[in-house]
Amino acid sequence: MIVITGGAGFIGSNLVAALEARGGESLVVCDWLGLGDKWRNLGKRELLAIVPPEELFDYLDERRGDIETMFHMGAVSSTTEGDADLIVRTNLTLSQRLWGWCAESRVRLIYASSAATYGDGKAGFEDDWSSGALAKLTPLNAYGWSKQLFDRWVARQIERGYPAPPQWVGLKFFNVYGPNEYHKAGQQSVVAQIADHVIGGGRATLFRSHHPDYADGGQLRDFVTVEDVVAIMMWLYDMPKLSGIFNIGTGKARSFLDLANAVFAAVDRKPEIHFVDTPDNIRANYQYFTEARMDRLRAAGCPVQPTSLEDGVTAYVKNYLTQADRYR
Repeated sequence: MIVITGGAGFIGSNLVAALEARGGESLVVCDWLGLGDKWRNLGKRELLAIVPPEELFDYLDERRGDIETMFHMGAVSSTTEGDADLIVRTNLTLSQRLWGWCAESRVRLIYASSAATYGDGKAGFEDDWSSGALAKLTPLNAYGWSKQLFDRWVARQIERGYPAPPQWVGLKFFNVYGPNEYHKAGQQSVVAQIADHVIGGGRATLFRSHHPDYADGGQLRDFVTVEDVVAIMMWLYDMPKLSGIFNIGTGKARSFLDLANAVFAAVDRKPEIHFVDTPDNIRANYQYFTEARMDRLRAAGCPVQPTSLEDGVTAYVKNYLTQADRYR
């Protein structure tokens, strides 16, 4: 049995689809579905159960011994969420409890961290998870801070020899895009947000640069397809003796202008791009550059090759965003 917290979410539901395709496993999703269309992320899946988060530990305790692996994707993932107490309860305290349960029950744990832990990137993007290296990172928002808190807590557990799951892996996701992200509204990838306008004949809107080293639209991100992300997670699932915290990106930063041009190319339109000022409430903490260092994952033997931005955007637009059924 495999438990996927946040399994109805963006990355979680794509992971569920990949695990189902492998066959032979009973899949349990822990998530809230709410009143919208989030349930459609799981609409094509065969599941053993969907468990609300408030009932998770009772469910786990009743099935102790049956559960082999937990993928902990559940989190308050909004970078603009202002309730820091909610973020800490969900992203730190719950994660610590799940770590303890997995350690005690000898269940493998693969969990979602974030590239938001790197802050403005001045300390680099090296996925060194030693306590000293992690202490140098300064996240720019409460979400990134909460993920950093848990990563640092995990590092201390390992360095001090405290009980740990038989396999534990933290995943620092960079800018992921792909199907099943539609419930995220304003937190959707820029690919989806631009495509919503471009497919209907409109123009793309990008933030104007407020940094002398970057042109308008020249802000850089490591954009990675959710298919590549899931492929890496499936490889890690097949490597039960490998533990650590790893970056999950392409290793190649691209500009928002490149991304917008790729969306226009995918629908055979000439680019029409409008620039607006970066909103005041995020301007001070705006990241102008992110790029995953992928050396450690490659050195571990991961064979997954990154999909180019152009190929990834084209596949997403043509196979999902322009289709009547946009769900995986």
